[in-house]
Amino acid sequence: MTIMHNQITDALQRGDHEEALRLARQFVADAPHDGKAHVMLARVERAAGEYEEALASINRAALLIPEDPRVHFERAWHLLRKRSFTAAEAALKRSTDLDPNSFEAYVLRAQLALDHDDFDEAERLCRLASRVSPDHAWVSVLEGMIALHRGDGARAQTLLTFASKELKNDPQVLHALAFAHLQQGQVAFAEQALTRIVEMAPTVEGVRGLLSSVQIRQGRYEDARASLQRLLDDPAASTPAIVRLAARMDIALKRNDSAMALLRQRLAEDPRDGEAWQLITDLWRRAGDLDDARRTIDQALPRCPDFADLWRLRLAIEQDVGDATRAIVERWLVAAPNDRAALEAAMNFHEAHRDEEATLALARRLLEVDPGHADAKKRLLDRLIRDRPDAAHLSIRAMVENAPDEMTKQELLPWLGYAQDRAELYPEAVATWTAFNAAEASSRWPLTEPGPAAGPWPAPAAAAPDAPGVAFLSGLPGSGVEKVASVIGYAGLPLRADRFEPDPPKDALQRPDAFSELRRGAIAPEQVLAEWRTALPGRHVVNGSVIDWLPFWDNGLLKVLGPLLPQAMVLIAVRDPRDMLIDWLAFGSVVPYCLPSPAEAARWMAAMLQHAVVLKDDPARPYAIIRTDHAASDPSAFALQIGRALGLSEIRAPLASVLGGERVPAGHWRLYASALAEPFALLQDVAVALGYPAD
Repeated sequence: MTIMHNQITDALQRGDHEEALRLARQFVADAPHDGKAHVMLARVERAAGEYEEALASINRAALLIPEDPRVHFERAWHLLRKRSFTAAEAALKRSTDLDPNSFEAYVLRAQLALDHDDFDEAERLCRLASRVSPDHAWVSVLEGMIALHRGDGARAQTLLTFASKELKNDPQVLHALAFAHLQQGQVAFAEQALTRIVEMAPTVEGVRGLLSSVQIRQGRYEDARASLQRLLDDPAASTPAIVRLAARMDIALKRNDSAMALLRQRLAEDPRDGEAWQLITDLWRRAGDLDDARRTIDQALPRCPDFADLWRLRLAIEQDVGDATRAIVERWLVAAPNDRAALEAAMNFHEAHRDEEATLALARRLLEVDPGHADAKKRLLDRLIRDRPDAAHLSIRAMVENAPDEMTKQELLPWLGYAQDRAELYPEAVATWTAFNAAEASSRWPLTEPGPAAGPWPAPAAAAPDAPGVAFLSGLPGSGVEKVASVIGYAGLPLRADRFEPDPPKDALQRPDAFSELRRGAIAPEQVLAEWRTALPGRHVVNGSVIDWLPFWDNGLLKVLGPLLPQAMVLIAVRDPRDMLIDWLAFGSVVPYCLPSPAEAARWMAAMLQHAVVLKDDPARPYAIIRTDHAASDPSAFALQIGRALGLSEIRAPLASVLGGERVPAGHWRLYASALAEPFALLQDVAVALGYPAD
């Protein structure tokens, strides 16, 4: 057996895998019940790249010599490669049970625990490994990985840097070190670590894509695109995400033909790729080639007739709401007659054409498909209230009183307040809305602390002629800021509304306390800007041009924008503050602030609106007050106002239904002059300062 073992080893060392396989198979044929022969065959098959055969051989070995810890360790390696984590963990545990001094098994088990975010178990296994070999570099690696997963980037960086000096060519160590550098904001060092991995192991999965993203963060788009090309050339590595990222790079580098080709190929493979459709639509708009857009989308729709986003895109391509739009809506209903999105589109179309009976019929169909559909209920309720307002509010009150539980009652209260408003029962509506908001307060965000609106703020610097266009959009509850966002998005402009999604950008502008930190010098303006810029690539902004919808605005941000980002336009949505308060009371807000009472809400709103007043009175700064009072009643004029603020000569105007209708008509607050006298008194001065009448 020793002679055969030596012959196989010699063949492997020469790189003669064919001879090694022949000898190993002969070894097993001569000794079919010898577990060590099967172990040797598994090792040769692994070296030759025959991984499935190697796993079968090591499985046989584990049956023949179940007491050998090395067999279970090697079996775990194969199972990990197949991503059979549960079976691999069992094999590793068997290995350490048989040999409590199996350092390698403890290391692998700790890594598995990290993969499952079980940090306590990873620490326990790391301690066991350190008892076996306290000075081994992999102990530092594990401790560094645990620190990295716990968010302690500084400790992770120290430990992994130390370990990498001994394990210089270990891709896993370098990979972890790269992430530690990234967590510390040291992008260039992260790139060095990733580049070393690519040089040593060019086929390691995912590294080139990460390297490309790191290069993007440094503004090196040419290098990033070159890194991606190697992935695009490999069918196994050319994932949908890589193709989309390469297309974004091409767009940033003004290689629109290349981007278009990549996106066409991607959509031919998967017509449901919504991100790819967004990118290619941007290219069509830039080129003004809407005919190509129509043809391409019409060819794709039969392949995915239930893909609502594509139908919406097809509708958005049309310039008006005439016969072409009607035909698309009808096609959509034929393709998906019970689809909620299709019924919504048809309902909105008929509402835009003031066909009330068709609108109500579609609202009823929507409620059959989705009994909780709010817009459909609202349309039917509007009709009921218009025809029989007293009966409507009494009917809903009875539903509230007979609600089976508190949750159902709470869901009905906004409808009751709405019905009371339309029935001209204004004190009752205020009482209903106040009760609803008080019950919701504990689950909502606390009101931010208003900072000083007046500076002094640094004077704006001169913007570079080639600086990318940047705008920041914000608005308080009830301001109608979401209507501004709807127009910007409908026009195909680079709006980013991801700050209101479950995984928002992790920069200073996402934190309300960042403004107070800026004021007292706890955070430097340069750091705020650096965090914002660092997050842009992850938000699919590759050329720096963006309209960033912020959840909070404070003039303290002028410390950043004036001297460091002077081309940035600030868009603040406002309407008469008293109408804003009613809208907030009745319909809530995009940022889910708590509303403790109408008076407290008005006091906070008055302080926050002072920031808009200061901007309004400072013509030296690039800003625009976007008035939303008549947005739904005149969408064209509203869109034109936004377009002018952004320096556009023309902009597409959406349907009134896209803007959500007119929930609180301009001047509606006067009907509540008595019911909300105290809050309105708190808002009167700021309303006048913004240009609205005192009464």
